[in-house]
Amino acid sequence: MKKFVVITDTCSDLDASLREEYGVEYLPMGYSVDGVGFEADLDWKHRSFKDFYDAMRAGKRFITAQVNTESFKNGFIKYIEEGYDVLYLSASSKLSSSIHASCVAREEVMKTHPSAKICCVDSLRSCHAEGLLAIRAAKMRDNGSTLEETVAWLEENKLTAHTEATVDKLTYLRQAGRVNAASAFFGGLLNIKPIIIGDAIGQNFAVEKVKTRKKSLLRLIERVEERYLENDYPVFVSHADSLEDAEYVRDILKEKLGADVRLGKVGPTIGATTGPGMIGVHFFGVKETCNAEK
Repeated sequence: MKKFVVITDTCSDLDASLREEYGVEYLPMGYSVDGVGFEADLDWKHRSFKDFYDAMRAGKRFITAQVNTESFKNGFIKYIEEGYDVLYLSASSKLSSSIHASCVAREEVMKTHPSAKICCVDSLRSCHAEGLLAIRAAKMRDNGSTLEETVAWLEENKLTAHTEATVDKLTYLRQAGRVNAASAFFGGLLNIKPIIIGDAIGQNFAVEKVKTRKKSLLRLIERVEERYLENDYPVFVSHADSLEDAEYVRDILKEKLGADVRLGKVGPTIGATTGPGMIGVHFFGVKETCNAEK
């Protein structure tokens, strides 16, 4: 049986240690600030984690960019010529056009490599929820599942990967077009902290509004308890330069879930949208059914 490589993107927030642990690759997205472009690197080689979020606090605006078609082509060809088939797991199509670019690249690569297998899957997820799906795909591969079996599992079960998150300020979500100006203004005025999920169609959706940061963290924990199903995969508590709050949530969840609960960093692509202070919990649980459009 031919081996396949599992590739994801910057939105997965999988750092080098996790990619090495589970055998996952990634293609970096990009961002620009002050008109200068950078690679959205999950290992923070070009700009430190702290500097990135301090720059946002100081008023810098970061503009993100998807993986382009040429990068996909180069990445796919590299692994094909090394003897692998390819599984690319994208960030949600509701948040990024990367899945479209990957499909265009696949069709072009297949013209010159007609015997190759390249599967592009829309995860409908982002952050470590997308990362968890990539980890699961890599584990299936390592346990003997075929590319087709792995893709079938992802399509059937991707909505069992959850993100439950809260942000410190709505300003950054407004700038990124995630909430309207009026909501952001009154949210800041009333100290509203939204609870944001990845819904059943891949959108980020504010399902609840909670007053005060402490209450929002406690509500996150409650919602995770309600939706978590015991499994062999980690729970990730990710933060956008808010380590103390992340440790608080992690420690409570460890006790309540009895699970492997790990800290993670919110990468530059997600962080440019949420701003500093985001706390997210990402885990496998009951299938998500909430739909922002219904």
